[in-house]
Amino acid sequence: MENDSIQELQYLITEEIYLLPEDQKAILSQLEGNTANTPALVASEPEVEPIPVNGSFSKGILILHEEAVLPSEVMEMLVNMIKAVGHSMSEVGMASSAVLENRSMEDFQALNAHVVLKFGKIKHPVNALFDQPYEIHADGETEFLFADSLSAIFEDKKT
Repeated sequence: MENDSIQELQYLITEEIYLLPEDQKAILSQLEGNTANTPALVASEPEVEPIPVNGSFSKGILILHEEAVLPSEVMEMLVNMIKAVGHSMSEVGMASSAVLENRSMEDFQALNAHVVLKFGKIKHPVNALFDQPYEIHADGETEFLFADSLSAIFEDKKT
């Protein structure tokens, strides 16, 4: 298409095209090989990678946990908790505090979670949303439940 002549392009572009004087100068200088007068291209924002979530996250249930890695016995307890409310681990997504560190609230909201279960302190602004643990809070279409860390719950369960 870039090699088509103006006569050939008239069949593709049927509307009238208007050229502003400042654009005309920029185009002429570019055609002459002088790009000094051309407007600088605006650099676009670098695209931020989404927050990685372990699991399928198919039901929109997100589990945030304080621990970098969950020990097997704590993970088993979590699996039993999720089963007790009628879900399976294959339906939920999980993210540790380390994964959320240095991420913005916009990054978090882009996950579009419907239910967020936060266990322990998270290095993220979501930690400051509510201060009452073990109460369901709503923020728009998202429900939050904040609780103690999974390790602390596991230790309490053992005693």
